[in-house]
Amino acid sequence: MTENEISKIIVDVSYKVHTQLGPGLLESVYETILYFELIERGLQVERQKAIPVYWNEIKMELGFRADLIVEDKVIIEIKSVEQIAQVHPKQLLTYLKITGIKLGLLINFNEILIKNGITRIVNNL
Repeated sequence: MTENEISKIIVDVSYKVHTQLGPGLLESVYETILYFELIERGLQVERQKAIPVYWNEIKMELGFRADLIVEDKVIIEIKSVEQIAQVHPKQLLTYLKITGIKLGLLINFNEILIKNGITRIVNNL
């Protein structure tokens, strides 16, 4: 399955979750339900995976935690904020570079229309 095929499933599931729950809940709620729904569709999903950062050939155990990593091909960064800050897409791009993953989805569930809350971030895709 390609990154684009996976992202289509993620967008469809995000739409379903947002339609049923609406905006305004905690990020952890959306993350838990998104995780459940993606697993139900037969995808391999890792939740809150610790990603190390290497500095001068030294492994720093906790660089960051990825909200969700789907099929080792797409990172999902979940937000539930009034407005995405300029740093959020940059953070996700850094996560992609550190992991070597090529596609990330920044999803802000605190939008009236979920399509306005989904941003694709690519790393050499």
